[in-house]
Amino acid sequence: MDQQQFSEAVKKLTPQQEKVLRSVLAGESDSDIADQLEIQEATVRKHVERIYRAFDTTGKSSDRPSSRSELFALFFKYQPELLVSTGKAIKDWSELIREVTPTVTSNPFIPFTGRIEDLQQFFGREHEISRVFEVLNSNSSVTLIGEEGIGKSSLLWVICQQAENYLQLPRKPVFLDLNNGVHDEDEFYFALCDKIGIPESKGYRLTRNLQKKKVLLAIDNLGKLIENGFTRQVRDQLRGLAEGRDASLRLILAANEPLDKLFNDSQDNGKTSPLSGICQEEHIHPWDEATMRAFIASRLANTSVSFTEEEIIQLIQESGGHPRKLMQLCYRTYSRYVESLQ
Repeated sequence: MDQQQFSEAVKKLTPQQEKVLRSVLAGESDSDIADQLEIQEATVRKHVERIYRAFDTTGKSSDRPSSRSELFALFFKYQPELLVSTGKAIKDWSELIREVTPTVTSNPFIPFTGRIEDLQQFFGREHEISRVFEVLNSNSSVTLIGEEGIGKSSLLWVICQQAENYLQLPRKPVFLDLNNGVHDEDEFYFALCDKIGIPESKGYRLTRNLQKKKVLLAIDNLGKLIENGFTRQVRDQLRGLAEGRDASLRLILAANEPLDKLFNDSQDNGKTSPLSGICQEEHIHPWDEATMRAFIASRLANTSVSFTEEEIIQLIQESGGHPRKLMQLCYRTYSRYVESLQ
């Protein structure tokens, strides 16, 4: 709503509605207004609802004030002199509208890049989480496979957070992101040992140092292992440490494609991929429409903003079910609502 639309909405109010509006802006209760104007409280409430509707100039319910605080905010922006005329100072009204301002201006669609590391921010994937722990509890390792931006990193992190509750045999969760300063095998082993809390080692020494350890090792951005500075020996050792019911390591890996395709050197001389041989694949697919709608509704639940059906359809189509892209698109859509109120 702009200044002209606001002024036109005010002009459409009936004389009785204007009286009710001034009393509302003066902070009077429905019963006080009813006594003052000698009408029923139910009539006051009807007038207030019609006043709210008068400021709906676009046909979007999200543009219509739905509380007295929002009405205060609207007049504070476009006609503050009316608030002063009610006998209240501007600073008093600025205090009153604070209760509505955070719900309008705090964008709920964050973080919109990178890994989500807040369980309160994580949404969905209940089936995938259940499936992963089912495999882990069968003494197998897991690979999460999905394209970039589908949410593998966030899912990997959440599984580590929930390991204590869902693993039948306790294991210490260790999260290792290969994009975080790991450039070659030496740095990989250093980071691995540092995260687990054992002396820096590899080969037999690493196996010995892990003998009394039980670790759930989550490795993000596994594709880093195909770069220069890494050999098949890293994957062979990880396999050796993760084989068997009482293995020191149980693996949960995240990759953009199946491991036998990712590590094509495994096909040399008839060899099979060491990690794909012990990891069950769990494919992470885009969200379906029902999940996307539920996500949008959950994020908007504690705000005064509602997206239109047309906007939701467009968000669903443009995102293609990719959580990161949907988050970014929703962030921009919500920001436009905020800007319209400023």
